Amino acid sequence: MKICPACWQGFEADDFSCPVCGYSPILLDGYPAFAPELEVGYDGFEADFFATLADSEEGNFWFESRNSLLTWALGQYFPKADTLLEIGCGTGFVLSGIKREFQNIKLFGSDIFSKCFAYSKNRLPGTVFFQMDARNIPFKNEFDVIGAFDVLEHIEEDEIVLSQIFNALKSGGGVILTVPQHRWLWSKNDEIACHKRRYLKKELAEKVAMAGFQILHMTSFVSLLLPLMAASRLLGVSNHKDRKGELQQPHLLNELLKGICSIERRLIANGVSFPAGGSLLCVGQKRL
Repeated sequence: MKICPACWQGFEADDFSCPVCGYSPILLDGYPAFAPELEVGYDGFEADFFATLADSEEGNFWFESRNSLLTWALGQYFPKADTLLEIGCGTGFVLSGIKREFQNIKLFGSDIFSKCFAYSKNRLPGTVFFQMDARNIPFKNEFDVIGAFDVLEHIEEDEIVLSQIFNALKSGGGVILTVPQHRWLWSKNDEIACHKRRYLKKELAEKVAMAGFQILHMTSFVSLLLPLMAASRLLGVSNHKDRKGELQQPHLLNELLKGICSIERRLIANGVSFPAGGSLLCVGQKRL
């Protein structure tokens, strides 16, 4: 069900025009925009970074490994999902990975910046994209799964976002989250990436549970690389002047890191839950 942001009435329709009050979201770059005022002045992400992301994600050990972990989680816990919304879809790299593995799933992508859809539409023709504020999701009981992958750390009001995700999911629907972990790993890289926080495992678990979800699975990842990551962060080796520098790795090093992450993913799939790591994966289900 769609929720009209003008009169707050719920309605069923193929488009976003409210049959009750006549509200229709304006179009930005050809896409419905529910929070156009946030296109400028939002400090949680740099919109100009999308071009760099689009050039860097394919083949990068971090993005490729995270995609494999996410598609595993989706297939493991919600194999019958028919609809999936990604909050903060960016260039569409994650959704394109999901589409390759689950060809019949209907995908929706949202972001606070409509300019990212210029990249995502090329990867995902036919996918529904719209601009919105994750703190005010205009849906109720609509999706089978909602994903937010390295998004919550950019938003001050993360608990509001989780409650909005809960409302937008169908009964028994699922949420899949990834966030950066360990406050002691905070570095200049986090500031450059516009992070508000790095999470404690207990902190994320409590917030997800308070939003009404039953946690099905939680594990750290980027765990086998944690000593290397910790050394580079704490010694300042990885404190690049810009985000592009962090994404660029020599080819042989990138392949080595990708192989290590592949081993880690297989361990997770076989029941290993890592207690520490650079990131956290959390899978939850809306209570019936």
